[in-house]
Amino acid sequence: MDDSQATRESLLIRLEDERDGQAWADFVDLYSPVIYGFARRHGLQDADAADLVQEVLRSVARSILKYDRRRGRFRDWLMTVVRRRLSEHWADRQRRTTGSGDSRVQEKLERVASDAGTERLWEQEYQQSAFRFAVARIRDGFEESTWQAFWQTTVEGKTTRQVAQSLEMSEGAVYIARSRVISRLKLEIRALEE
Repeated sequence: MDDSQATRESLLIRLEDERDGQAWADFVDLYSPVIYGFARRHGLQDADAADLVQEVLRSVARSILKYDRRRGRFRDWLMTVVRRRLSEHWADRQRRTTGSGDSRVQEKLERVASDAGTERLWEQEYQQSAFRFAVARIRDGFEESTWQAFWQTTVEGKTTRQVAQSLEMSEGAVYIARSRVISRLKLEIRALEE
């Protein structure tokens, strides 16, 4: 992944100021779903995944000043923090269930510890969260028909003809509307990652 996919450095700098509530709100909005989804895909129940998110956010708040930008991407550092917490969760659970003969906990611990597929899964969670974050930021900047033309053709997978008929627009107008939203969405995601 190239540097254009790195976490916005200005956000990281702003996070160092614990009084910058908006920076922390943006960070939480962007990364909480990534951490939560990653935890759920690694077998945690809803409440455990939510607890893990809180633990990771506290850990980041305590150690953000230790992150060294020269050593790699922030997302990679954050993934390491999440994997460590997830491994601790499964190790703690295994200690509590010792003697049960349940090998599922050990399997989950090994799966978290292995790199196979973990980075891909982490990146998928991030991309989905970045999309949702950017969509929330740009949504109010478009008329409903323009937004629906984009959403129905791009997200819901309907044909241009179907959408044009349902929105009482020409097919050309649907293409233009979709293009305008996609263009703005790309700009927002690029700004998010620069």
